[in-house]
Amino acid sequence: MSNPAQTIQPSPIHWREDGLPASSLYGDVYFSSEDGLAETRTVFLAGCGLPQAWAGRSRFTVAELGFGTGLNIAALLQLWGQTRPPGGRLQIFSLEAHPLSRDEAARALGHWPELGSAATALLAAWPGQARGLHRIDLPEFGATLDLAVMEAETALDGWNGQADAWFLDGFAPAANPAMWTDRLLGLVGQRSAPGARVGTFTVAGAVRRGLETAGFAVSKQPGFGRKRQRLEAVWPGVRTDGRREVRTAAVVGAGIAGAAMARALRQQGVEVLVFDPRGPAAAASGNAAALMTPRLDAGGGPAARLHAQAFRRAVQLYEQWPDVVIARGARQLATSPRDGGRFQRIIAGGLFDPGSLETQPGSLQLHQALVLDPRALIPAWTGPVDRRAIGGVRTDGRAGWRLEGLTGETLARVDALVLCAGLATAEFSLDPGSAPLRAVRGQVSRVQDVPQPEALAFGGYVIPTRDGLLFGATHQRDRTDDLALPEDDAANLRQLAEGRPDLALALAARMLEGRPLEGRAGVRAATPDHLPLAGQLARSSGEPGGQGSSLYGLAGFGGRGFCLAPLLAEHLAANILELASPLPLDLARAVDPGRFAERAARRASKRSPS
Repeated sequence: MSNPAQTIQPSPIHWREDGLPASSLYGDVYFSSEDGLAETRTVFLAGCGLPQAWAGRSRFTVAELGFGTGLNIAALLQLWGQTRPPGGRLQIFSLEAHPLSRDEAARALGHWPELGSAATALLAAWPGQARGLHRIDLPEFGATLDLAVMEAETALDGWNGQADAWFLDGFAPAANPAMWTDRLLGLVGQRSAPGARVGTFTVAGAVRRGLETAGFAVSKQPGFGRKRQRLEAVWPGVRTDGRREVRTAAVVGAGIAGAAMARALRQQGVEVLVFDPRGPAAAASGNAAALMTPRLDAGGGPAARLHAQAFRRAVQLYEQWPDVVIARGARQLATSPRDGGRFQRIIAGGLFDPGSLETQPGSLQLHQALVLDPRALIPAWTGPVDRRAIGGVRTDGRAGWRLEGLTGETLARVDALVLCAGLATAEFSLDPGSAPLRAVRGQVSRVQDVPQPEALAFGGYVIPTRDGLLFGATHQRDRTDDLALPEDDAANLRQLAEGRPDLALALAARMLEGRPLEGRAGVRAATPDHLPLAGQLARSSGEPGGQGSSLYGLAGFGGRGFCLAPLLAEHLAANILELASPLPLDLARAVDPGRFAERAARRASKRSPS
């Protein structure tokens, strides 16, 4: 049975007699009773100098405290759509501790049919209610929204962006003082780009003083409706676009990591070349089917939050390619008496959307899990793959990187280089110590013409393919051979018997009839702490000149690449282009390749005499 705490959520909203929404938690209205849209346009859009502030800008960032009904963002999208600079991209960051459902937001926004396609697009991509960061793509507007479902200070502590405009739209300071603390307003200052502007409806003295203490120049302006005044504030300085321009990138590796990286960079307008001598989906990512599930961690720590956020984003992206989805949903069997309680704690932790996980006798149902066809997905994301072998990579003056062939010939010159080559990532990085990867050989077994009605996990797993089923997998450390072995098929069959003894028996009988299993082996890359690498790779001190900062790695996923790679590729693309990442800062540090060198330095420091 499901967990009622996750399936029945008290709504943070109540509807007044006039049909307008108010907060049942804070006793305040979501927007002006006179005309909420007109208030938004006056207080936030005009208050931040929009659209003039983004004229001629290729990128513009807006941050908001208090997402609420989404009214401010819908109005922002409409204005951006009408006045967007050619090729301009809009990045939005907002936060909401008590998110509304899509139906509640639709009812609220329904008061302004003139918002048209902006409201329609926002509602179509409306985020869930799980704790954490939610990324929302709005491609028709050239915009991306990152919504943090968490408390305000936690959200801003974890955001690495710099806003050009701020909408301060929490409930009134008297009703919700936590949204207006000096520390929070200080964080607003720290996350502001030079010349950033702030708009807010309140003129409370504490807010004005908090903004001034943070470093803003604050002024009172005529208010909207019955409010006589409102505040505008300006952060000192003049915005200049000092980002290193990245127009081209090379991705080495055409598995799920390389495919996700190519997709993420192209989405940001970068020209991408993908290199892999074996072609797309040829190595460990190329099985006949892949089970996409998160690591289930009841602790709620960084690993649990990373997997939950990555899983949420992966589901969004894969569902945009319905032809690559073989099946939906998976069941995780309990393998110990403690698993029932662990499943309940995972659900109660709030990291997954209400109703997406459901406990059943002896198992946990993951309704959003997917079984994917890697051989359809990966080529769609990589695009054409250059199969020339790479003999080495070299820094190319200040311009970026030169990729060399086996005889030293130039294959490509690019602004940025991302190594997504599994174990070979360490080989190609200029400092192999920045990518401490370990080989883990795995073999899966496949049978055609035998149906598998559902994806099932039990330590091993069995999943449907296009024409049968696949199960496994072995887990053999420090082995790099990839020839399929009969003894590993036998090991997979024994493991299958733990979850589907009836099926294992039937397959054993087929083998006795001379119908063997089809094995396929691949070599995964894993890290010492079981978290992937996603970030800048260190440059060897002996390498002359060049841009060490433009060498990146995305690897070390173990068996979770299809879950983790899409989000971490977007994080890495943001790093490369110096944009706000979809990952909170603590999770970005948890996957940064430099963590191993930092840990080694700390250990050495403790050992050295004082």
